[in-house]
Amino acid sequence: MSRPQLRSPGRTAAILSDHRLLLIVWLTMLVVPFAAPNAYFVSLANMMLINLILIASLNLLMGYGGQISLGHAGFYGLGAYVSGVLGVKFGLGAWIGLPAAALLTGLAALLIGIPALRLRGLYLSMATLGWNAILVVMFNRLIDLTGGPNGLLGVRPFAFGRFALDTDARQFPLLWLVSLLVMLAILNLLRSGTGRALRAVATNELGADAVGIDSFRTKLLVFVLSAGMAGIAGSLYVHVNQFASPETFSVSNSILLVVMVAIGGSGLYWGPLFGALIFTAVPPLLLEYEDAELMLFGFAMLVVLIASPTGIAGLPAILRRWLASRRS
Repeated sequence: MSRPQLRSPGRTAAILSDHRLLLIVWLTMLVVPFAAPNAYFVSLANMMLINLILIASLNLLMGYGGQISLGHAGFYGLGAYVSGVLGVKFGLGAWIGLPAAALLTGLAALLIGIPALRLRGLYLSMATLGWNAILVVMFNRLIDLTGGPNGLLGVRPFAFGRFALDTDARQFPLLWLVSLLVMLAILNLLRSGTGRALRAVATNELGADAVGIDSFRTKLLVFVLSAGMAGIAGSLYVHVNQFASPETFSVSNSILLVVMVAIGGSGLYWGPLFGALIFTAVPPLLLEYEDAELMLFGFAMLVVLIASPTGIAGLPAILRRWLASRRS
């Protein structure tokens, strides 16, 4: 009879600590609709939660899986258009569009990932970038479905019967709940055997294969899960804003998402929270320098990574090591 695997007290405490901190942070967020000075700040909080889902999903793929994707905004856009088109053109509600966006985006990732994930490094990045470029062309050309360059109009918000979530304050609880569930799902995945296999593959793929881990299957699974989460973010985006434009899902935004993962802390659980805060709060301040936004974010990434190679979320660990060296 095999012995049951016992979890060490230290590891159990770490798991409980992460779950408790997640609960504390999200409970604290509940004050936003009441403490915000006006509806604009609530709308920023809504977009921050959507961006958090998007960046956290890319961090799962890039930070933990070691797969750099330059097509994540494409999956985000695919989820938005699937959910929006189902409502505008076929009369289906947002509650049907949300799971449909996740499923169809995940299916697209499966079909793209089977050939693309056999590539490595720069070649994989170029393949995902090409996928994003193709989707943007489709969003612009399929005018009868997507509205083309003018965007998809007439998208209806989420609703409970006749109670429509058509204001920022009404939308916030839904986004709060979905983002919490996504972050909880990622945390549980990282603590599971699949999460440990993912780290092993990212660290040494040949070594992972040698100990019996199916590295290709692991990478494909996380690629599909990451895309599905991006599809959820896209569905939330289109029904919250009641509009979708191809520009929102461009290749340049995919690059910005990679930058946000790096600035927040690639491969660190709380990194996407910092990345989402920056991605949401800074662009409104750069409206006069919109053409230089990507350059400015790139410069910020260089500054942050020089000071802290593990991003903003890694600063506390660097500070602890520095203090320890000062004491010794």
